[in-house]
Amino acid sequence: MSEQDASGTDDADEPAADDTADATPGDEASADERETLDGVAEDGNGNGASNAAETLEAGEDLLERVTSADDEQLANEIASLRMRVDSLESELETQEDQAEELESKLARTKADFQNYKKRMQKRREEEKQRATEDLVERLLDVRDNLKRALEQDEDADIRDGIEATLRQFDEELTQENVTAIEPEPGQEVDPQRHEVLLQVESDQPAGTVAEVHRPGYEMAEKVIRTAQVTVSEE
Repeated sequence: MSEQDASGTDDADEPAADDTADATPGDEASADERETLDGVAEDGNGNGASNAAETLEAGEDLLERVTSADDEQLANEIASLRMRVDSLESELETQEDQAEELESKLARTKADFQNYKKRMQKRREEEKQRATEDLVERLLDVRDNLKRALEQDEDADIRDGIEATLRQFDEELTQENVTAIEPEPGQEVDPQRHEVLLQVESDQPAGTVAEVHRPGYEMAEKVIRTAQVTVSEE
């Protein structure tokens, strides 16, 4: 057998080379990385891929700066970062002190406002008492006049004295901004100011005031007693 045949036989007997044998560990790692990045890219609406890309870019930037910097530059950067941290801590303490001061001021303001409300309430009560005292003092004069009229002799005509006292009483009511509610016959009925007692036969138009049974009163445009009236039948 020739050497050429022997050589051909040996080559034929050798197994075929495995394609995977040519792959290097680096190629396998690159394939894994691509698979991981593909998985991240498919997560959500691409948010995972975006965040991963940003993190990778920041890491590469930091690695590049650290690798390219010498010891002095690194020391200066670390010192700068420490100064920045100290500045932020100082600023935080200042903000906390200001917040505590504002809280303290707010508490004092609330306490002052509560005290103010109490003082105003007390003042209103005192003013109300003084106003009532003033009115009572003036009404005492009216009572004295009525008593003097009754102390006259039985045969004496006390009408003039009673009329004078009534005028005095009306004057006191006027000073207190009190006015009478006395609708005229034929006037339209006002449910806010008139109280209808009953319907009667009258020459007045149907549904209008026929007669005032008892006058009402209002004080500072507020009805304190409605007038009692009769109304013409419809």
